Amino acid sequence: MPLPRSGGTRTTVAVLALGTGAFGLLQSLIYPVLSQVRERFDSDQSTVTWVLTAYLLSAAVATPLIGRIGDAVGKQRMLVVTLSLLASGSAMAALAPSIEWLIAARVVQGLGGGVLPLAFGIIRDEVPPARSGTAVGLVASLLSAAFGIGIVLAGPIVDGLGYTWLFWLPAIVTAVAAVGAVLFVPESPVRSSGRISFLPAVLLAGWLVALLLAVSEGNTRGWASMEILGLFATAVVLGVAWVVSERRVSVPLIDLDLMRERGVWTSNAVAFAAGFGTFASLGFLPQLLQTPVASGYGFGATISQSGWVLLPTSVAAFVTGFVAPRLVRRFTARRVISVGAAASVVAFGGVAMFHGESWHVSLLMVLQGVGVGCIVSSLAGVVLASVPPHQTGVASGMNANIRLIGGSIGTAVMGGIITARTGAGGFPLEVGYRDGFLVLAVSALATVGLALLVPRVPSYTSARAQAEPEVALTRAP
Repeated sequence: MPLPRSGGTRTTVAVLALGTGAFGLLQSLIYPVLSQVRERFDSDQSTVTWVLTAYLLSAAVATPLIGRIGDAVGKQRMLVVTLSLLASGSAMAALAPSIEWLIAARVVQGLGGGVLPLAFGIIRDEVPPARSGTAVGLVASLLSAAFGIGIVLAGPIVDGLGYTWLFWLPAIVTAVAAVGAVLFVPESPVRSSGRISFLPAVLLAGWLVALLLAVSEGNTRGWASMEILGLFATAVVLGVAWVVSERRVSVPLIDLDLMRERGVWTSNAVAFAAGFGTFASLGFLPQLLQTPVASGYGFGATISQSGWVLLPTSVAAFVTGFVAPRLVRRFTARRVISVGAAASVVAFGGVAMFHGESWHVSLLMVLQGVGVGCIVSSLAGVVLASVPPHQTGVASGMNANIRLIGGSIGTAVMGGIITARTGAGGFPLEVGYRDGFLVLAVSALATVGLALLVPRVPSYTSARAQAEPEVALTRAP
């Protein structure tokens, strides 16, 4: 018999926010210190890139899988497991004696991506409908803000405590969150039935690995080389096999039929396009800022200085994400998401053409923070209002997963564009950053178009509002 838990919905949301915030920090703390990682383990740039890629790949596969398991065996139980994995992976990374060990630790950390669908599902099950939108917005915005805050904190942590504390601090935070989940988060009574098949997870991992390898290595090996063409072909074959397996298993990893819901597929399309720009921009801006002045365009900023330049972005993302659900209730999710995407268009296009001063970058990226806050928080509400309660975990996990996939591909594409041309001193040419951010601006413009397809009222909510009045209260207008 499970132990009784107390603390109320505020304590539950606080625990969920703590866990998702730690996951967001782990996504980005490593970005500004990749050069130190390369020197620390005497590695090369290609291998070090897998410190990022392995984490994103692991999270992309684990997010929908753990969300599905949580729907079947209990969200609170899987939340404790997921937070424990995050803590264990962080400790492994802090103790890593080699680059290979660090990459393996990042895979374990990536399993923590399951905290997102579990958190959203628990909120849907436990928080009163009138407040669930605000709670979802808080958790989602904190995730976005934590990503940017990680870039800001990396420098002070390394300077003041040392490199290993980039991982020890998240390990401590997630361990505390795991204990909080045991003590204060109630187990959800909402369960789905059926046996979970792991074949779709294997196939999903396979085609994602093949695709990202092809995208990340295309410039190095040649896009028409047999290796790259073979990887693309493998991705297609495994992708088709994944779709077939999802159709045949009794409990699919990603419910392809659920994808037909307008509120779901439009939210996923927006998430992919938004993730493409968000991860790529915050991943490479620290490098732009840290490029020496001798390059002709860099600022020679330290790790800490580049973090402070980007701090307003994180603040804007958090504040906007927190108020976004209220804006949705007044102006509709479609309009809020469209405005957020338009803000990102201006931000990316502005950085591409106007980055002569560091304050230019900082001011423009505030708009990007506003865009992220509007998009992520609003999408979470649309997805939850578009599906029945027993599918909230897998639906929100699918949305977070697609955003991670978009971020993985965006980061690989951005890296290929920037490193394709190198100038004196081995630094990328300024035109690489210009072209890269123009590509991100185009992706944000595509996000605006996709946002216009988001339904005014998600179909599930509309169809069952009378049968389940409590669902209607959570809908995005």
